[in-house]
Amino acid sequence: MVSCVTTPENGAILSPLEDLLDVLDLEPVGSAHITMREADGGTTDFDLGESDRDIFIGRSQPMPHGRVFGGQVLAQSVIAAGRTVQDLEGAPRQIHSLHGYFLRAGDAGHRIRFSVERLRDGHSFSVRRVQAIQNGRAIMSMIASFQSEAAGLDHQDHMPAAPDPERMETLAEVFAGMDDPQANFWSRDKAIDLRHVEGAIYLRPGRQLASQQSVWLRAVGTMPEDPLVNAAVLAYCSDYSLLEPVLRQHGLAWSDRRLRVASLDHAMWFHRPGRADDWILYTQSSPSASGGRGLAAARMFSSDGVLLATVAQEGMMRLKE
Repeated sequence: MVSCVTTPENGAILSPLEDLLDVLDLEPVGSAHITMREADGGTTDFDLGESDRDIFIGRSQPMPHGRVFGGQVLAQSVIAAGRTVQDLEGAPRQIHSLHGYFLRAGDAGHRIRFSVERLRDGHSFSVRRVQAIQNGRAIMSMIASFQSEAAGLDHQDHMPAAPDPERMETLAEVFAGMDDPQANFWSRDKAIDLRHVEGAIYLRPGRQLASQQSVWLRAVGTMPEDPLVNAAVLAYCSDYSLLEPVLRQHGLAWSDRRLRVASLDHAMWFHRPGRADDWILYTQSSPSASGGRGLAAARMFSSDGVLLATVAQEGMMRLKE
């Protein structure tokens, strides 16, 4: 049986995945930009201020602490940028990289405006800058690049060995018997099924001090065929658990009241297309932590061993005495 959630906007009853897809279904507001065709076949966009931007509006998922989940803003920014590439002539262009900074905490009770600047449309690549704005201030800034399909050199790292996801503990099992808002949030009505290979560290530290971990994840339900939406949901998932190798290395759990964590930046490279509703092994490691910051790097493999994406993030990670 699939649990359901009620959307805050119109009270519609949706499954958790339907709710996430609704959050990603941004409302276009309008655009006005001037483009000049260059001699090499590329184009140049003239900066006319806000009027030359493509504008989209989106709602947020309710959160127990009232702050917008960073992965949600990241995924919405991917959709906003990708929507401005879909109207280009020629072969479809899919996202291949993004680089973003989390600037301020967002308010989950207010809608977000996404302002997209068309930086360049060349023969094969398109580049977009996205500003996610609330109350007149940017909460995230991201640049994303899109490419039409091309042949070339091809190799990848091998997928590491891991137990089957069906053998791993679900979050509902991790939080079983707990009546707590945070526990209820993580264990109920989730669009993403997340299962830790080495055991979750929400309630207690891991058994070993290690700067690596693996997580199985997938969307709960059937995803649409649209490659842009699947890429956006992968970006959404990528912000879950990514900084945990830093905590695991230092014998910390999310429940530690001294802990102060905030994502600072996020980068992601999409190597090959994949579906977010298939099991994905998310292998994560932390090469360094210093200066109140922790760095994590990760890879996403499909269940049959295809390297789908590489991810990196640095976060503020402090212990308050």
